[in-house]
Order: sequence, then structure tokens, then C-alpha cells
Amino acid sequence: MREIISNNELLYNYNHLKINNPNQIPEKIYIWDETLRDGEQTPGVNLSFEQKLDIAKLLDEIGVSVIAVGFPAVSESEKKIVNEIAKEKFRAKIAAPARAKISDIDDSLQCDIDEIPIFFPTSKLALKKVLNKDINESMKIVSKAIEYAVDHGVITDFVAMDASRTEFDMLLNFFHTAIDSGVNKIIIADTVGIMRPLAMSNLIKNLRENEIIKKSTTSIHAHNDFGLAVSNTLAGIEMGANFPHVCVNGYGERSGNASLEEMVLALEILYNKKTLKKEKIFELSKLVEEYFGLPISVHHPVTGFNSFCHESGLHVDAILRGGPETIEPFDPRIIGRQRHFYMGKFSGRKNIEWILDKLGIKANPEQVLKILYQVKSKDIRNSIKKSKELMNLFEEKINQTYRAFSALEFLKIVEEVTKQKISISKLTEYNEVI
Repeated sequence: MREIISNNELLYNYNHLKINNPNQIPEKIYIWDETLRDGEQTPGVNLSFEQKLDIAKLLDEIGVSVIAVGFPAVSESEKKIVNEIAKEKFRAKIAAPARAKISDIDDSLQCDIDEIPIFFPTSKLALKKVLNKDINESMKIVSKAIEYAVDHGVITDFVAMDASRTEFDMLLNFFHTAIDSGVNKIIIADTVGIMRPLAMSNLIKNLRENEIIKKSTTSIHAHNDFGLAVSNTLAGIEMGANFPHVCVNGYGERSGNASLEEMVLALEILYNKKTLKKEKIFELSKLVEEYFGLPISVHHPVTGFNSFCHESGLHVDAILRGGPETIEPFDPRIIGRQRHFYMGKFSGRKNIEWILDKLGIKANPEQVLKILYQVKSKDIRNSIKKSKELMNLFEEKINQTYRAFSALEFLKIVEEVTKQKISISKLTEYNEVI
């Protein structure tokens, strides 16, 4: 059977140029995973204890440093799940967040976790319109909460929510207060995903030029509203942040968070920074996809269905002649998956020859061309009507798995509590609202 031979030594790499390698990049980078907390906040997702434990164990196995396993203050059932997971033996630190409220911190402490990231909004918009607090009062709240957690002997971090829309001096004051109160890590949250990579780079650079901040551990928690979560996190890492927050498959609020698989592969392939064991990245991605009930895009980097699939005869020929590096950024086998060559109207003779060779079938050049002709001649296109029917069916199936709490269930509870009968039209309005 013909093998695909690597020719990686022939490639030029601009990433290796000294000018493109900032000297602030940390020697060691640690992965903080938020799949079971921020990831589960994806609307419609509701994981069981067994599902969370399966995911946590696999995250731990591949070397994640911190695993946020849930938000205890949400409900008694969530608190119980977090507590049960914390009883297991992990190499990773088990974290559970809390608002800057003593009751929230107590909920997390009662779960016997290792680490509590305390979050508090820092932008003027949030302080004035959401919390109705002034800056001095807010600083006191943050300081009191952090000191309380630290006094209870737990690793404590401070998450500056909406940090990316907070004036620099104000943000600096929040971080100074947090550090003076005893936090282990400061976490810069781009809560609505509005930062550009250059802006994030400069923000982290300016923060870490401060002597107090420089001595602390810096984390980035980026959202993906403009598709820049991974880029912004990498920009922060280039300026000294060493605890990136990620979610498997990029799940999370709204458009999601920085993707674990993209982050890990980018750090290793583009920056030569090893973080996790890669061999089970694909397995992890598929497990989380199954448990979340949300199919990832076929074009999702690293683990998407099409990431290592080739139909074009030109591409297949290039891979067979020059090695996988001609078309692929890395060998898919390093993350536990395989490449695939597919048949279609863009296929060439090399596609046929490769597949026949894999099947152990011998065919002469004339037979190969006949097979190729028939493949290219076959009309496998869907009609517009058929395509629409398939998409409607797909959307219907997604909706069935996506809603953790149906409109009917919710309105039934409302009827029982309010003693008011709800019409079908209200059901339609409910669906429009949500």
C-alpha cells in the first residue's frame, strides 16, 4: 500500500523569524478549561453528573491545568454535581466560580473545590446601569469577597468582567485592589468579544508593564462574537498572559469562547509551545459534541468533519506527490483522526488510484479513467426543493435536541403557579421571545 511521505523540511516558516516572536511570550503556558461552566451556559445545554464527570476525566487525562466544573450558586442540583466531581481524584485544579457575594463564595467553598474565580463587572456601564454602584463601593465589594475566600484557604482569582470596555486606569485600580487582597490570578474578560488582536495585545502589554501586575499570573477569557476569541487570546499570550481560558469546540455564551482544540494546536504548531497531550483531542471534541447535542460546523478548525477531507484531484495529487504539508497544516494523526479522500465532480485520477489501492483492487489506467468518467458524470446534486427539505429536517432535529426546557413544559409550570390558562397564541409568542 502506498504511503504518504512527509517533506516538512522543505518548507519555509515565517513564524520562526525572530521579528515575529515576541520576547514576552511565557516559557510555560497552562490551559484553563471552561467547557463545564461557560460551555454549559450554551442555551439549551444541560449536562448530567455522569456526562460532566466523563468530560472532566478526559480533560484531566490530556493535561488541562484548571477545570471549571460548574457554578454552585445556580441551583442545589448544580452545587451537588460540583461537589461530587470535586470528590474525584484529579491532577488538575478543580474550580467553581462565584460572584463577589459571600453567599456565592460559601456555595463554592462547600463543594470542596481547589480554586474560586470571583467575577465582578468593571465597566462604567455595568457599574452604573446594572449594579448601581460607584467605583469606591465596588472596590470594597471586590476586596471583601476576595479576602473572605483567601481567608478560607482556597486559591482565589479575580475575573474583571467587561474588562475590554473598562477605562485603563479604572481596570488597573480593580486589579491592584484584587492583588492587594490576595488573588492568585487576574483574568481579563472580553465579555462581549469586541476586542481586536492588536488592541488586546496592547492592553496586556500595558497592564504587565505595571510592576504589581507583572508579578501576578495573567489569564485571558475571550468570547467569539466576531470570530476573534482564539486570535485575541493568542495576542494576550504573546504579551505575557499564560493561563488562557478555553472551551472544547468553542462552545459557550452567544457565539462561544476560544476553542480548546484550536488553541492547543496553534500554540504547538505555530508557537512551538506544548500544552496538552494531543492524541485524544479529536476523541474529546466528539465526546463533548455528543453530550452537548450540538453538531459543530463541518468547517470547524482542527476537529470539523471537512478539516482533513479532500475531493479536489489537484489537492490529492499534491498530497501524494509532495506529502500532506502541501495542503494540510499538520498531520491529522497527531490528534487521533485520519484524512479522507472523497469522490465528486472535482475528483481526479489520483483519487481513484488511492482509494482502489486502499481497497486492494488492481485496475489498469484505462479502467481508472472509466471509473473517473462515471463518477464525474453522475448527477448527485440535490434539487432546490430537496435541499430545502433536508435543511428543514435538519433544523427540526437540532431544535428537538437543543432545547433543554421546552415551551410546553415552561408554560405548564406558569399555568400551575398563576392559575391562568395560556392560549396557543401565547405559545407562539413565547417561541418568538426565546
